[in-house]
Amino acid sequence: MAVQSNGFDATISAAAGDDLELLEELRSAFVESLARQIDLLRRARCDGNWEIAAQRLKSLGASFHAPRLVDLAVLALESAPGDPAVLRQLERFIGKIQV
Repeated sequence: MAVQSNGFDATISAAAGDDLELLEELRSAFVESLARQIDLLRRARCDGNWEIAAQRLKSLGASFHAPRLVDLAVLALESAPGDPAVLRQLERFIGKIQV
């Protein structure tokens, strides 16, 4: 994993303990969930769908102690559905953390 906060690394390390396989599984689950919500944001055609996906991103970031993701989710919530600037930032974020 390229760039991530210490809180994120500490959270998944604490959950996985010494089990490296579990650690990779948790990281993969995070990335998969993140990718799914970004895809839902990209396909959102109404305020409601955009807001639900952005709220899920915010929850994901809070659950895994990834403050940058929380910040991006808040930005999405404050933006109009389909905002290309928000989507680009989220794509850059996921590109930095993919396993």
